[in-house]
Amino acid sequence: MAGLHIIDHPLVQHKISLLRDKNTGTKEFRELVSEIAMFICYEATRDLPLKEIELETPIAVAKTKIISGRKLAFVPILRAGLGMVEGVTALVPAAKIGHIGLFRDPESKEPVLYYSKMPDDIRERDVIVVDPMLATGHSAIAAIDEIKRLGVKSVKFMCIISSPEGVEAIQKAHPDVEIYAGVMDEGLNDDKYIVPGVGDAGDRIFGTK
Repeated sequence: MAGLHIIDHPLVQHKISLLRDKNTGTKEFRELVSEIAMFICYEATRDLPLKEIELETPIAVAKTKIISGRKLAFVPILRAGLGMVEGVTALVPAAKIGHIGLFRDPESKEPVLYYSKMPDDIRERDVIVVDPMLATGHSAIAAIDEIKRLGVKSVKFMCIISSPEGVEAIQKAHPDVEIYAGVMDEGLNDDKYIVPGVGDAGDRIFGTK
């Protein structure tokens, strides 16, 4: 699919298998989410521009490259997206963090925005929205809608488990948004859970039911 990047690195696939196991406890599940997020972020930031500088090594002057000042922000979708923040900021410590909270209206089944807190300079930053699961895509689309409303021009979406339905929904609503995922699963069941998936990622990250 255009705009979809599946990170098929063996370490990512191995860790996703451990994530799926129903016997994986909260501590290990949380650690795995963070580690997988770091690996996926490595690929999602592959297009960061570089500039050449000169510096002195202990041996000689070197012409070498650094990231050329493009500013990043990560925006987790509450609450499960919080589980990915530690991993992505380990790679990009200077990135700022925004937060978006959404709940599903019990009647319309549509996501309702209840919280949005962004860095003051968000419109000057490239934004990567993070959420472990891309199921229907409704929450992801609502989050991207809000971020674009604030004036952000460059948005990517990063997840661990994706569904064909969710990917298609994002691509239809936001064809300019690149999607980075660890795996594409079979689809959604009648309760809109990803199959085979990992269950409720928020509950497994935070140890709640």
